[in-house]
Amino acid sequence: MKEIKKIKGGIVRRLMSYIRPYRGYVAGAVVFSVLYVAFVLIGPVLYGEAIDAMIGTGQVDFSRVYGMVGGFAACVLACAAAQKLLNNCVNSLCYKLVRDLRRDAFDSLTDAGVKYIDTHAQGDVMTRIVNDVDVITDGLLQGAAQLFTGVMTILATLIVMFIVNYIIALVVVVLTPLSLFVAAAITKRTFRLFRKQVRIQGELVAHTKEMFGGQKSVILFNEEEYSEKKFEGINARLNEIGWRAQYASALTNPSTRFVNAVISAFVGTLGVIFCIMSDGGVLTLGGVTLGAFTVGKLSVFLSYAKQYTKPFNEISNVVTQLQNAFASAARVFEVVDEPGENKEGEPVLGKCRGDIAFEDVWFSYDAQKPLIEGLDIRVKAGSKIAIVGPTGCGKTTLINLLMRFYAPDKGRITVDGRDIARIPLDEYRKMFGMVLQESFLAGETVAYNIAYGAEHASREEIERAAKAAYCDFFIGNLEQGYDTVLTGNVNISQGEKQLLCIARVMLADPPMLILDEATSNIDTMTEMRIQKAFRKIMRGRTSFVVAHRLSTVLDADLILVMDHGSVIEQGTHAQLMQKGGFYSRLYNAQFAKAERAQNAGG
Repeated sequence: MKEIKKIKGGIVRRLMSYIRPYRGYVAGAVVFSVLYVAFVLIGPVLYGEAIDAMIGTGQVDFSRVYGMVGGFAACVLACAAAQKLLNNCVNSLCYKLVRDLRRDAFDSLTDAGVKYIDTHAQGDVMTRIVNDVDVITDGLLQGAAQLFTGVMTILATLIVMFIVNYIIALVVVVLTPLSLFVAAAITKRTFRLFRKQVRIQGELVAHTKEMFGGQKSVILFNEEEYSEKKFEGINARLNEIGWRAQYASALTNPSTRFVNAVISAFVGTLGVIFCIMSDGGVLTLGGVTLGAFTVGKLSVFLSYAKQYTKPFNEISNVVTQLQNAFASAARVFEVVDEPGENKEGEPVLGKCRGDIAFEDVWFSYDAQKPLIEGLDIRVKAGSKIAIVGPTGCGKTTLINLLMRFYAPDKGRITVDGRDIARIPLDEYRKMFGMVLQESFLAGETVAYNIAYGAEHASREEIERAAKAAYCDFFIGNLEQGYDTVLTGNVNISQGEKQLLCIARVMLADPPMLILDEATSNIDTMTEMRIQKAFRKIMRGRTSFVVAHRLSTVLDADLILVMDHGSVIEQGTHAQLMQKGGFYSRLYNAQFAKAERAQNAGG
């Protein structure tokens, strides 16, 4: 329990830091809450006076009745206006809190870098930024408004009830806490339940997104039944936790309403007795004169007793909302608090040459499973470096380290003699152009996607890059050419997407290149043209080429052969073939496979 209270306290403090800049809305909500409660309390007094004006003396005082009814009507209108303005303040505060929370979560997500994305399910992260933020605002701010108004109503009605009749007021005060004890007993464990619920919801969204993204593979391998069973398993756990959480919270309101109904009945009975006991308009108990207790005052008191107990029912609902909000806030703040990449450093003066060195670099994704140990590589500026080896040997890891997606556990990487960790991150990554096997295209125009990262490029420069990447031919066939928005309705192949990514790099014209299976989705004829374009753009630039097809790296100045995170061989194609080692066996195996495929086709 202490741990939960500590977590909740930290969450409340964090949320208050987001609310603090909007004190004006908070102040407005407080003022209109006070006015709303005041008008709610004045109303019963007016219609109570109207009742006494009709039956108090046996003769109806119509002028007094009309005055009280008119005042009551004005009070109702003023109450509605105050409530509307209160809701406006609360809603404005909610919208701004949603905006700020999502902005900070998204900014933190982008600053966290590749490591965070690699270690978290995308669907779960999306749920935190979208759904959980809505739960926070719906539960916390709306609930807090109800809580504040409820507390104000309780205090105000309590004061008035003591003024009218302190004996009945004491009865109400003594009995009402019973509903609080009932609510506290029922909702004691709801925070844990709601926290589990939102966690499983994230798991469910992650699985759904994974299955939707890989639908073709699921169907191809007849894994629909497994996918459905996994979904049903997660959904069953969500159903169980959700049912337990909702059942526990649902018991709160009817239980407190029952207790409060009993209290109202007791108060009403006692009030009727006091009305009967009043003699000549005066109520005397044990020699103490309490003042007249009329039918009108009884109606006022019953209304106040109801107003007094009503917030306790609302508060029980608020407790449920707050538990859910706290659970969601904890998940959102996990994203917000994710440490970002270190982007600081000393600017590089002068043009980047491209001399790169890995100096005694050690790295592992899991401390229990070493991957790269003591890696030493020297790359001269302008060289074409090929990285080859079996799957899982560390090729992509080497690129991740070079691009500062991950930091070495030990050792350092230098560019032109400078430790890359000391170069400003934005400046450092602009030194590289990167084409990956997986093509990323935004839901924008073709021209925007080619100029991604080079927003100030002219249309002429964009078209020149497209021609160099051999993708202008299919762009011309699109309905709106370079202005075509790439949405789900635009049908372009994976190879064409990759050509657009290659055009993007050609437009950026960076001093160093990284090509990770950059032509894997392109047909042979187009690949030959692209390789020609690559040879042109790589001239004079340090280039890293990750390849499985060794035929594409025969002209590399240096081939790094990796296995189990280590560079086991390095040299030119001729040198490695002459050595007759791992590379030679790998090349001969690929050549023999290609020859068998050709003979089979012939």
